[in-house]
Amino acid sequence: MTTRLAVLYLVSRRVPAAFAAVIAVGAALRLALIWDWDSYGALQLPFVLETGCATVIAAAIASPFGDPERATGRRLPVLRLSATLALTCGTAAALAAAGTGAHLVGGFLGAARNLVGGTGIGLACAVVLGGGMAWTGPAAYMVIGTYSLYAVWHGGAASGPWIWPARPPQDLGAWLCAGLVFAAGVALSTVRGARGQAAD
Repeated sequence: MTTRLAVLYLVSRRVPAAFAAVIAVGAALRLALIWDWDSYGALQLPFVLETGCATVIAAAIASPFGDPERATGRRLPVLRLSATLALTCGTAAALAAAGTGAHLVGGFLGAARNLVGGTGIGLACAVVLGGGMAWTGPAAYMVIGTYSLYAVWHGGAASGPWIWPARPPQDLGAWLCAGLVFAAGVALSTVRGARGQAAD
């Protein structure tokens, strides 16, 4: 019964499709890393694709059933948490595989940090705005992050830790900020869940 419930939950959230999308993004990143990019393109492209993965994870927590599911599902918080962590870990593994043996700027640490922070933003947006609008937060942050990368590339001042894409991959402050955002997004989505279409 528990296994069947987990499978039904994952299918209702389109988690298999989300994993397929993440694998496709990882393949696109791998192909992109084959080409010879200038320094600026090599900085920005991975961040854009990492943001796309974060958006997929956030959108996958939305329920197609809305309020009726919230009223009847006592195991929903555990299922939400498990699905979110599984998607995040699977995505991090896909990005690591894509960057193996290639010159990924920032390496796996930078990719993982950007993924974690972007996912946290997306999860918070899914709770507040609904799964269909989960992309808005990561997209807005991507604009800020790409501008910061542009500024650093042109010799501008280093950004604060809240603008983690422009920080070195080992920067503890940037990791703490991204981790706090992720923890907040996971906590909100676990307890409340995304606003579904039926609830809207």
